[in-house]
Amino acid sequence: MRLQVDLQFFAGEKTEKATPKKRQDVRKKGQVTKSQDVNTAILLFFVFVMLLVIGEYLRYTLTSIYSKSFTEYIHQPVTNQNIYDMFFDYTWQIAKAISPIMAVAIVAGIGSNLLQFGFLFSGDPLKPKLNKIDPLQGAKRIFSARALVEMVKSLLKISLTGAITFAIIWMNRGEMLDLTTKGIDGSLAFFSDMTMQMGFAASIALLIISVIDYTYQRYDFEKQNRMSKNDVKDEHKNIEGDPQIKSKMKDRQRQMATQRMMSEVPEADVIITNPTHYAIAIKYDEAQAEAPYVVAKGVDYVAVRIKDVAKNYQVIMVEDRPLARALYDQVEIGEAISEEFYQAVAEILAYVYRLQKKV
Repeated sequence: MRLQVDLQFFAGEKTEKATPKKRQDVRKKGQVTKSQDVNTAILLFFVFVMLLVIGEYLRYTLTSIYSKSFTEYIHQPVTNQNIYDMFFDYTWQIAKAISPIMAVAIVAGIGSNLLQFGFLFSGDPLKPKLNKIDPLQGAKRIFSARALVEMVKSLLKISLTGAITFAIIWMNRGEMLDLTTKGIDGSLAFFSDMTMQMGFAASIALLIISVIDYTYQRYDFEKQNRMSKNDVKDEHKNIEGDPQIKSKMKDRQRQMATQRMMSEVPEADVIITNPTHYAIAIKYDEAQAEAPYVVAKGVDYVAVRIKDVAKNYQVIMVEDRPLARALYDQVEIGEAISEEFYQAVAEILAYVYRLQKKV
């Protein structure tokens, strides 16, 4: 017993990878492989690197603000001008202190995006779309596989960050118990070091998670943009054109070219035939060309049509099999004959002119 399966049943399944055109189209819409965790991890890592570099300057700025508050501003009378000066001074000092961190954060954010998908600007994601507020679509997103992955990923990040924080505190528990014996500077230095340890450990852990997440995002992106065999065929038709339509257009172009060619036959001086398969219409006009030229040519059915038109308009036909075949093979429509055919064609034209009493 044999089962017959209609292969068209599988034509709608999205089993094909996205074509370059499909990738380009979705990229224009701002749809690319992207992991937000990559941005977060890279940004966090370089922010802590910058804190390590300018930590001493940052500590000096904050302590100077604290010291200045209790040595200078506390003794000044409360006036609008003094409050303005104090606020401006604090703002300027803090801005100078954190500006390197902000600059690094901006560069890291831009760099992480360039690293993932290169330069891209698209306003399509900013356009209002009704499906974004559709309750059914929202429910589908909430209970989708992507939402489950995001939930697992969030729990993993929280658990991992919490474990890292606990581990670092546990490793430094002895020094924490000794903080009562240290001064303010010693305590600040200890907490600064521990914060840096937590930051670098957390950022490295997030980098590892981000690599895994990017791999998943890439897989999901490829899956979402798969195409069915019909989609690929339709795209090919849109790019290259429907073969049936192209064939019809070519047939139409050939018909128009044949019609134009046939309209030149009545103006020809002579039709050289073979006599059944080939027909070449020759015209000599000194104003158009220095030598006789071909105005029409054809084989078989087209040759018969040329001869029919010639008969209707009383254009003389001369049989010369070798010359007809050679002219058809070597001279295109609208081209003048080459020197090798001058003698043969001249004799035929002279014969025609004598018949027409032109010479």
